[in-house]
Amino acid sequence: MASEGPESQRLESRDPADIGEPLALAAMALARRLAAGATLWCVAPEWPEHARHVAVEFVHPVIVGKRALPAVSVQGPDAVAALRPLVRVGDAVLAVSPGHSTTTLALMRRAEAWGVMTIWIGHGDRAATAAADHVLWVDDDDQRCVHDGRLVLRYHVLWELTHVCFEHPGLLIPSSCEPDEVCITCSDEGRLGEIIVAGTRTASVRTARGVETIDTMIVDPLAPGDLVLIHAGSAISVVDG
Repeated sequence: MASEGPESQRLESRDPADIGEPLALAAMALARRLAAGATLWCVAPEWPEHARHVAVEFVHPVIVGKRALPAVSVQGPDAVAALRPLVRVGDAVLAVSPGHSTTTLALMRRAEAWGVMTIWIGHGDRAATAAADHVLWVDDDDQRCVHDGRLVLRYHVLWELTHVCFEHPGLLIPSSCEPDEVCITCSDEGRLGEIIVAGTRTASVRTARGVETIDTMIVDPLAPGDLVLIHAGSAISVVDG
């Protein structure tokens, strides 16, 4: 995942009483992104009304003196295809979706290659949620929680805490973080990339650093949309499910 310092640790809450810390850390990380010029992209493939609701909360300053924050609801069943041409390095993606959502999982798995921070709000099975930077979860399979306010509560509080962070400018300065682990032989780390154009032995690939050309001899053939692990300028493996 894209580095946000200590606050980017994947924090989950199984006990409703423990949701405060994950919410606070997600809000701080999001506030830092927004303060740096990010856009918040909101998706909910199964429940589009939630994506629209989240975006409205952030972009509409209903409290006097609060700023409007850039947030966009993106509709459609294929969140990856919808967001691929829109997101920029440094943006944030918030998904409201059940834990079994293959569409949301496919989106979260590309976040590192796109250089975006991810927040996943949902309920039920948590099997896939490790793909997100921040998880704000309802551990209940009851479908009524989709409309009984428990999901709404999480993103409402996230919005409010994000504004609290803006009231304290010192919180918007990213914490210093430890250097990424690198190969001690060649000083190059393993990075995730998404294939844009696949050629013969080389490919154009999207990473958190931008568009790069890499060697693909080890893993050919590749196709646009494939995820690969990049080391020392070469694709060394294809990342599957």
